[in-house]
Amino acid sequence: MVDETAVDDMDSVSEAQAGIRTDIPHSARMYDYYLGGRTNYRPDRDAAHEVATVFPGVFTCASENRDFMHRATRVLARSYGIRQWLDIGTGIPTSPNLHEVAQSIVDDARVVYADHDPIVLNYARALLRSTPAGRTAYVQADVTDPDSILSDDALAATLDLSRPVALSLNALLHFVPDDRDPYGIVSRLMAALPSGSALAISHCTPDFAPEVWAEVEGVYRHGGTALQVRSRGEVERFFDGLELIDPGIAIADDWRPEETARPEMPAVSDADVSLWAGVGIKP
Repeated sequence: MVDETAVDDMDSVSEAQAGIRTDIPHSARMYDYYLGGRTNYRPDRDAAHEVATVFPGVFTCASENRDFMHRATRVLARSYGIRQWLDIGTGIPTSPNLHEVAQSIVDDARVVYADHDPIVLNYARALLRSTPAGRTAYVQADVTDPDSILSDDALAATLDLSRPVALSLNALLHFVPDDRDPYGIVSRLMAALPSGSALAISHCTPDFAPEVWAEVEGVYRHGGTALQVRSRGEVERFFDGLELIDPGIAIADDWRPEETARPEMPAVSDADVSLWAGVGIKP
């Protein structure tokens, strides 16, 4: 958690100028707060505190989600020859961002970030600091309209869709309820990518604390954000037709934990993490 006076004046001015409401909670700014960031306001912190009251593990969940993204990116770059990423649902930049992780292993990695949120657009400059050999781009588009992402000129100028691409959907799909056809969205995106491409997903789950997550969903709905957490089986369904790499669908902190270079940390419970994660390769 961070100082309650988190956002500086320049951030407040820039978001107001962009027409972004700061008087109601926002899921991206709440997530930023869970990670200890500074891009959040009082309504975001109030809603985040309400979530933490019913689910104290939310800070662990957010941290483990970031760590999974770092590990999955490193594994795909080092062991599967991936040099291109499409990261949808990017959120407010938090260093190290995906391109920084990828380019630390392969300096010519190319990354396209996509998000529909004007908040993210407001901070997207932090996503465009590529190595000279690599490249990054930002697409303003909604995952529920996958064709708008795939047909964007910035994507075409950055990624070669005839070569493998890793589709990164971290902590995104639980914000796409069933009535928005999340499985169809993932299928459409993967259909546009060639053999050897990858799908990386992390997804909140009620499997270990269903009553708690029913309350968390209620907090988000009250703030105007749809949230639908899913079971392990429902998350695994996103990988239909793909070859899951070891260890398959796992609690996020159990997915290749040896890939995280950090000091020995206290053990956390599955209920605190409450996040299924997995990576699949397209045959």
